[in-house]
Amino acid sequence: MMRMLPCILLLAGCNNMVQQPRYDAYEESSLFPDGKVMQAPPDGAVALDEPLRAAAARRPAAITLALLKRGEERYGIYCAICHGQDGRGNGYVTTRGFPHPPSYLSPRLRAAPASHFYDVITNGYGVMYSYADRVPPADRWAIAAHIRVLQTAQPFRDAEQEARRAR
Repeated sequence: MMRMLPCILLLAGCNNMVQQPRYDAYEESSLFPDGKVMQAPPDGAVALDEPLRAAAARRPAAITLALLKRGEERYGIYCAICHGQDGRGNGYVTTRGFPHPPSYLSPRLRAAPASHFYDVITNGYGVMYSYADRVPPADRWAIAAHIRVLQTAQPFRDAEQEARRAR
């Protein structure tokens, strides 16, 4: 019994851990010279995954069946709602009044390099906002590869025919 007494006393003291003094995010503090609790990262700080993301952004992955399947899956999740399953710009949101995105089958986008699609997913374009925080770089390249499949699988039509078909 005497051996357990120190353990019981130690555990009784742990109740205060729930109600420890702490600072809230925007609270003032005397800990730092600027008086703020939240501090900017030091100069030169790099996120742990940043070198990998930068390397993935520089070069596309090799085209494999697995990459194309991944691109089709990711396209269905992130892109088809606006661009449509076939890439013609007739996705579901356009039936609700959202402007039609450009068709991937247009001559301009057929001639665009795969890096253009990667860049648009990363930075956004026109009404489309950036998906950089949602789609990792490898998946951006996979989506770009799937867009190439959509373009290759569908016959070329002129822009006027595409515009009529999208409506």
